[in-house]
Amino acid sequence: MSVIWYIVIGIVSGFLAGKIMRGGGFGLWINLVVGIIGGLLGGWVFGLLGIAAGGILGSLITSVVGAVLLLWILSLFRKHPRSEEL
Repeated sequence: MSVIWYIVIGIVSGFLAGKIMRGGGFGLWINLVVGIIGGLLGGWVFGLLGIAAGGILGSLITSVVGAVLLLWILSLFRKHPRSEEL
Protein backbone atom coordinates (compact mmCIF):
# COMPACT_ATOMS: atom_id res chain seq x y z
CA MET A 1 0.00 0.00 0.00
CA SER A 2 2.89 2.41 0.64
CA VAL A 3 3.97 2.20 -3.01
CA ILE A 4 0.57 3.54 -4.02
CA TRP A 5 1.02 6.47 -1.61
CA TYR A 6 4.45 7.24 -3.13
CA ILE A 7 2.86 7.34 -6.58
CA VAL A 8 -0.07 9.51 -5.47
CA ILE A 9 2.19 11.92 -3.57
CA GLY A 10 4.57 12.02 -6.55
CA ILE A 11 1.79 12.89 -8.99
CA VAL A 12 0.28 15.54 -6.71
CA SER A 13 3.62 17.13 -5.82
CA GLY A 14 4.77 17.16 -9.45
CA PHE A 15 1.49 18.79 -10.47
CA LEU A 16 1.73 21.41 -7.70
CA ALA A 17 5.37 22.15 -8.54
CA GLY A 18 4.40 22.59 -12.19
CA LYS A 19 1.67 25.03 -11.18
CA ILE A 20 4.05 26.97 -8.94
CA MET A 21 6.97 27.15 -11.36
CA ARG A 22 5.37 27.22 -14.77
CA GLY A 23 1.69 27.86 -14.33
CA GLY A 24 0.57 24.40 -15.42
CA GLY A 25 1.23 20.71 -14.96
CA PHE A 26 3.35 18.60 -17.27
CA GLY A 27 1.12 15.57 -17.72
CA LEU A 28 0.67 12.50 -15.57
CA TRP A 29 3.97 10.72 -16.25
CA ILE A 30 6.21 13.77 -16.10
CA ASN A 31 4.44 14.95 -12.92
CA LEU A 32 5.10 11.52 -11.40
CA VAL A 33 8.80 11.58 -12.29
CA VAL A 34 9.26 15.19 -11.14
CA GLY A 35 7.41 14.43 -7.90
CA ILE A 36 9.42 11.30 -7.10
CA ILE A 37 12.77 12.92 -7.86
CA GLY A 38 11.58 16.00 -5.99
CA GLY A 39 10.71 13.85 -3.00
CA LEU A 40 14.22 12.43 -2.93
CA LEU A 41 15.78 15.86 -3.40
CA GLY A 42 13.50 17.45 -0.79
CA GLY A 43 14.25 14.69 1.71
CA TRP A 44 17.96 15.16 1.16
CA VAL A 45 17.77 18.97 1.53
CA PHE A 46 15.51 18.74 4.59
CA GLY A 47 17.95 16.23 6.10
CA LEU A 48 20.85 18.62 5.56
CA LEU A 49 18.89 21.39 7.27
CA GLY A 50 17.84 19.13 10.14
CA ILE A 51 14.15 19.38 9.31
CA ALA A 52 12.00 16.31 9.86
CA ALA A 53 8.57 16.04 8.26
CA GLY A 54 6.41 13.03 9.01
CA GLY A 55 3.13 11.68 7.77
CA ILE A 56 1.42 12.12 4.46
CA LEU A 57 1.25 15.92 4.70
CA GLY A 58 4.92 16.16 5.65
CA SER A 59 5.86 13.89 2.76
CA LEU A 60 3.78 16.00 0.38
CA ILE A 61 5.39 19.26 1.57
CA THR A 62 8.87 17.75 1.34
CA SER A 63 8.16 16.44 -2.14
CA VAL A 64 6.69 19.72 -3.39
CA VAL A 65 9.66 21.72 -2.07
CA GLY A 66 12.06 19.28 -3.70
CA ALA A 67 10.13 19.28 -6.99
CA VAL A 68 10.09 23.09 -7.11
CA LEU A 69 13.82 23.08 -6.39
CA LEU A 70 14.34 20.52 -9.16
CA LEU A 71 12.36 22.57 -11.69
CA TRP A 72 14.24 25.71 -10.68
CA ILE A 73 17.60 23.96 -11.19
CA LEU A 74 16.46 22.62 -14.57
CA SER A 75 15.31 26.10 -15.63
CA LEU A 76 18.86 27.37 -15.08
CA PHE A 77 20.12 24.99 -17.77
CA ARG A 78 17.33 25.66 -20.25
CA LYS A 79 18.25 27.99 -23.07
CA HIS A 80 16.15 31.11 -23.13
CA PRO A 81 15.57 32.77 -26.49
CA ARG A 82 17.26 36.12 -26.76
CA SER A 83 15.07 39.07 -27.39
CA GLU A 84 15.96 40.98 -30.52
CA GLU A 85 17.18 44.49 -30.10
CA LEU A 86 15.25 47.25 -31.83
